[in-house]
Amino acid sequence: MPLSDYLHRCRHRSIDITARQDSINWILKVYAHYEFRPLTALLSVNYFDRFLSSYSLPENGWPFQLLSVACLSLAAKMEEPDVPLLLDLQILEPGFIFEPKNIQKMELRVMANLNWRLRSITPFDYLDYFISKLPSCSSTKPGNFNRVLKNSSDLILNTIRVIDFLGFAPSTVAAAAVISAAGKNFDTIPLKAGVGQFFHERVNREMVRSCHQLIEEYLIDTCPTARLKDLSDDALVDPASPAGVLDAATACGSCSTRSENPISASSQAPETEPIIKRLRSTAPDVQEP
Repeated sequence: MPLSDYLHRCRHRSIDITARQDSINWILKVYAHYEFRPLTALLSVNYFDRFLSSYSLPENGWPFQLLSVACLSLAAKMEEPDVPLLLDLQILEPGFIFEPKNIQKMELRVMANLNWRLRSITPFDYLDYFISKLPSCSSTKPGNFNRVLKNSSDLILNTIRVIDFLGFAPSTVAAAAVISAAGKNFDTIPLKAGVGQFFHERVNREMVRSCHQLIEEYLIDTCPTARLKDLSDDALVDPASPAGVLDAATACGSCSTRSENPISASSQAPETEPIIKRLRSTAPDVQEP
């Protein structure tokens, strides 16, 4: 996870939130284009945030784009069987195009900054455990299990857009996402020890409650198209794209109605044509797309 003060710095704008949001949006577009695994996108943002939490970048555009490409490339190398060439990875209006050698230098810098710890623990690592604890997703109902797994994954992927989720541990996000994806009320989840116990004894229930409330508020209540109710074939429909609920949230205007919601930080900026410059003195190998 990022350093403990990273969320505070994001909230107080000592981190360029708009640049972060633009970087995440680009990563998610490339992820959807190449149909990468959800874990690849999540790891990309994990590397991105961990790097930013301990290293300051100039706020002039291209360093954030270079970091985005490097983090996505590293995550793809960790998770994907087929990884696009570095030039082929820079698609969908990246803003700047970088020479492969400079991306590789940035990859080395990122890995060194992260102490080469790229096998991050993510919410995806806990999904099977929590979903298996739901009575409606037993081994005799594999269809229900797969639907909750898919919808939970979409919700988890969508959390990377909202900075408030940086304050929760991966297991907490996973538990909250499963509860929301299954259409469950938090107060109906079994708490007592036993066969049907949902929470592991080391999981902080109150943190899960807070995270669940955030998911309901930011990712479901603000987007009617992403609402998941009862666990049934009609309610749990397959998302229409690799990004699933993420695409629904992007397309829904109500997701951008909250001015305090970091999810809309970039979408609320004036829509002007980006001015792309070749910065010879500071980035000699940056090219215009």
